Amino acid sequence: MSTGTAAPARAVPGTEGGGRLRRHRFTLLIVLGLVAAVLVVVWSGGEQSTSTPLDPANPAPEGSRALARVLDDEGVDVTVARGAAELERTDAGPGTTVLVTSTDALGASTVERLLDHAAGARIVLVEPGPTVADEVGMDGDAVPDLLGDGRDADCEDPLFADLTLEVDTALSYPGTGCFGGDDGGAVLVERGDVSLFGAGEALTNDQVLRADNAALALRLLGQDRRLVWYVAQVDDLVADDGVSLESLAPDWIRPGIWLLALTLAGVALWRGRRLGALATEPLPVVVKAIETTLSRGRLYRRAGDREHAAQALRRAARDRAAERLHLGTVTDPHALVRHVAQHVGRPEAEIDGLLGPHAPTPATDAALIALATQLAELDREVRRT
Repeated sequence: MSTGTAAPARAVPGTEGGGRLRRHRFTLLIVLGLVAAVLVVVWSGGEQSTSTPLDPANPAPEGSRALARVLDDEGVDVTVARGAAELERTDAGPGTTVLVTSTDALGASTVERLLDHAAGARIVLVEPGPTVADEVGMDGDAVPDLLGDGRDADCEDPLFADLTLEVDTALSYPGTGCFGGDDGGAVLVERGDVSLFGAGEALTNDQVLRADNAALALRLLGQDRRLVWYVAQVDDLVADDGVSLESLAPDWIRPGIWLLALTLAGVALWRGRRLGALATEPLPVVVKAIETTLSRGRLYRRAGDREHAAQALRRAARDRAAERLHLGTVTDPHALVRHVAQHVGRPEAEIDGLLGPHAPTPATDAALIALATQLAELDREVRRT
C-alpha cells in the first residue's frame, strides 16, 4: 500500500472574479442606477426652473408657469427671452405680442433696444414705473388701487368688456382704459401698440384662476400666434440708466424687513409691559432737614471746632451775597468783598473781617455767635439795598 501527498487544489479560472462581483453586486446596481438617472436628466435637458416673479419657468405662487402652459396649449408659440441679448435673437416683428415682465429692471437704454427690435409688434408692459412709461411716451404716474372683491372692465374694448378682474393689489395709470376706478385712472391703458397693465398678480400661478383673470390673460396675450415673453435683466443696463432701488435689492430683503419689524414690535411689547401699581415701602427712618442741621451744629459744638463752623457761616453768606448781587457762583472772594462793601456803603476792611476767606477764627463760642449775628445783619443789608 503506497502513500503519497495530495496535490493542492487549483482555482478554476474565472471563479475568483465572479465571487467578487457577487459580493459587490448591490453596490454596482446602485452606481449603475445613479449613472442612468444622470444620463436621462442630461439627455432630456430637464425643465428649467427659476424663482423670478412672473417668469414662465417659475412654478412658485408668484411665477407664471401655469399661464405659459395654457397659452402653449391654445396654440400660441411662447418664446422666452431672458435679457436684451436673447430678445434681439428672437423674431419680434409684426404679428407678435411682446410681454415685458420685471419692468423695474428696465432702463432708458433697454427700453430703446426693446422699441427698436419690437417695431410693429404689440408690447405689453406689466406694472412699469414712471421712467419706463415715459420712455414709451405714456404717463406712468401710477397710484395703488384696491380692487376689493373684483372690478368690471367697464370699457369700450369688446375684447375685455365682459370680464371681471380680481387681485390683491394693483396699479392704476392715468388715462382712459379698462378696469378703471373713481380716481380717473385704469388698470389697463392702451395707446397704439403699447399697453400698460397694472395687475401683474393676475398672471401669477396663485391668482390666475380668480374671477376672470385667466380669460383676461389669454385675451391680452393670445391675440397673436406668437408671444415673446421678455424677462428684463438688470445686467443689461448701462452706467447712466436709472432703475428703482427695489430692483437692485435681493429677493429676501422685503421679508427680512418684515421679520425685523415684527421682532422689534415683539421686543417692545415684551419690555414695555405694565408692571402693575406702585407699592409703597416703609422707610426705616425719616430725618427732617432741620434736624440734620441741628445735629451737625451740636457735633461742631461738642468738638469745639469753631473754625469749621465759622467757615461754613461765611461760605453761606458769600453765596447769598453773590446771588443777590448777580455775581455768579464762582466769584473771587476778594472781589465779592469789594462789591458788598460798595453795595452796603461800609468799609471794605470791615466786610473783609466778616466774609473774607482769611478772616480771623472766633476764639470763643460767644464770638462765634456774634459772628453769626453780624453775618445775618449783613445779609439783611444786602437784601434791603
